Amino acid sequence: MRAALIQMRASMNKEENLDRAEVFLKEAARQGADVACLQEMFATWFFAQRLDPAAQALAEPVDGPTVSRIRSVARTLGLLVVVPFYERAMAGELYNSVVLVDGWGEILGVYRKHHIPMSSHFQEKFYFRPGNTGYRVFDTPIGRIGLLICYDRHFPEAARVVGLAGAEVVFVPTATTRRGPSRLAWEVELRGHAIANGYFVGGVNRVGTELESEYYGSSLFIDPIGQVLCQAGDTDEEVLVADLDRARLEEVRRSWPFYRDRRPETYRPLTEL
Repeated sequence: MRAALIQMRASMNKEENLDRAEVFLKEAARQGADVACLQEMFATWFFAQRLDPAAQALAEPVDGPTVSRIRSVARTLGLLVVVPFYERAMAGELYNSVVLVDGWGEILGVYRKHHIPMSSHFQEKFYFRPGNTGYRVFDTPIGRIGLLICYDRHFPEAARVVGLAGAEVVFVPTATTRRGPSRLAWEVELRGHAIANGYFVGGVNRVGTELESEYYGSSLFIDPIGQVLCQAGDTDEEVLVADLDRARLEEVRRSWPFYRDRRPETYRPLTEL
């Protein structure tokens, strides 16, 4: 599997962002990518830094302009695309979501972000309901793809569930800034998920400054022993491409048989309130 991460700047001009994403997806296809992942809610700034009721109007249905445009691009390029967007399921029911689109432009399914943060500089509970799709892993012609979104990555239980569901690569689109300690945890945390679960991880972040926040990029691919295969810079837009050898999964899981040696009967305290 050859995979790509699209690290880009964003504006509040949705059409401009869609145009830029299309250019980068074409570059990923030119480099031979089978699948490409865009960053969290790539079609606008990550506006959830502030409380602004008007911003809820940016949400779209699955058949809205953002997903429809990328479906067309995916069909033209024959490229699977992970498409993060602000989803309007119905009036007042809004989610931070991702759809996986196949190389024929068909939607394989939707994942809705489960863990919704609220802090001095991320007001996400105002904009998004917690996801209700369960943790999703999709069978595709190139392998089993799992999805998590940004804040989900801080929860090892979520990373484990997609591993138990058979994920071979997990894409994590994010919008994570230099504010707070996030940069210290970014690489270490994703490496930990790869090691503990024996799968590849692709974490993609944005770059540039939006409102009060500066994004640090540093998108990366990690192999199942936690080795960083490649990493983007922290200021520039980039199409990061890596070959993810699925045979490596079998090799690693033979030497580190964590799934064999799990003791789920001892983990009951994890689900007790």
